[in-house]
Amino acid sequence: MAVTLPHRPHLERFRRDARRLQRAVRDGDAEALALVERVIGRPVDAATLPLATALYAVARRHGFSSWPRLRDYLRTAERLGRDTSTDPGEDPVARLLAHACLVYDASDGPDRWAVARDLLATDPAAPQRDPYVAATVADPDAVAAHLAREPALARAQGGPFGWTMLFHVAYSRVPQRDPLTTAALLLDAGADPEAGYLWQGAPTPFTVLTGCFGGGEQGPGRQPAHPQGAALARLLVAHGADPNDAQTLYDRMFARDDEHLRVLLPLGLGHGPGGAWHRRLGEALETPDEMVRRQVDWARDHGFTDRLALLAEHGFSDGTTADAPTPWRARRGLPPVARAGTPDAVRALAAAGGDLDAPYEGRTALHHAAWVGDVELVRALLEAGADPTVRDATYGTTPLAWAEHARADATAALLRPVTPG
Repeated sequence: MAVTLPHRPHLERFRRDARRLQRAVRDGDAEALALVERVIGRPVDAATLPLATALYAVARRHGFSSWPRLRDYLRTAERLGRDTSTDPGEDPVARLLAHACLVYDASDGPDRWAVARDLLATDPAAPQRDPYVAATVADPDAVAAHLAREPALARAQGGPFGWTMLFHVAYSRVPQRDPLTTAALLLDAGADPEAGYLWQGAPTPFTVLTGCFGGGEQGPGRQPAHPQGAALARLLVAHGADPNDAQTLYDRMFARDDEHLRVLLPLGLGHGPGGAWHRRLGEALETPDEMVRRQVDWARDHGFTDRLALLAEHGFSDGTTADAPTPWRARRGLPPVARAGTPDAVRALAAAGGDLDAPYEGRTALHHAAWVGDVELVRALLEAGADPTVRDATYGTTPLAWAEHARADATAALLRPVTPG
């Protein structure tokens, strides 16, 4: 069972849930009793339901095998959690660091990084004074000087989000002098290649590797990969980072670009025990094999044929074809156009009379392709007759508006001439 948790989960909240569940069952609530019996897999005596059973049911409902496993995870999440929406205040160094790096929310993007660049321009000596600024701009001379004065900085946490220097190197999106040399200096000095945090307590860690590859729900224009992300990732794995990075796989899952997989699969993605984060989180985090199997399912359901072939080359395939139904697809009810993930598939669907504007999750395939900056797919959809004026169900906006908001300049340029107004 997959783990499902709310944002900022707290132990006392789940204890209260268990007590409420216990009271409801003892008071004769048939729905509560059915829930308990379903998640624990056996009948119970409603009149005498013990709190221990209710705690177990709550843990099982959220995907954990026992209450102690859920309790231990929540204690770990409290220790490793970070909230990158924290206001850095008026301190210019804190503001610089907060605006220079990806934080994986809707504030990411060129406007944010421009603030950091302006702050750097007004204080060019900041890298010499602050080690985290030195790491953010990847100045190896400044970083070496800081480490010479205080070697413990290699593993220390600082800045507005409590990140390590190595973390700032990977998450920075302002111009950097020499990120590979800077990262190598920090790693040789003892920096943790598997440093990371749990965003608001969620069980998928944001690691140094995550920052290398970018991606995410805001689109590649707002959350791009690090300019030298592939080389940084190889350097990190060579120094002990585990390649099984669940957040990277999620962030890069929605578009056809497979560079992250081409880097990580030869380095061991999908194999092994999962490194430090599996030791920390246990069953809350998918196993390496489960992570990659999920990628196979997604690629098949969305017609990412190149990704399927790449995964199969590395032994991750269940032998079915792209047209074979899966439980995930049946549950989501994806229309044919949502499973046409390549230009050739779009053209074939159009030739067969398929609906190119069929909505799914409140948007069309053209909205999604525009958002993720897929120039070839947008061009194929337009040439095949997709309607660029269709508005999504959530925001009431066109594919062009999605491209512009995502800073996907190339797809916006294709859509602008064919979008009235």
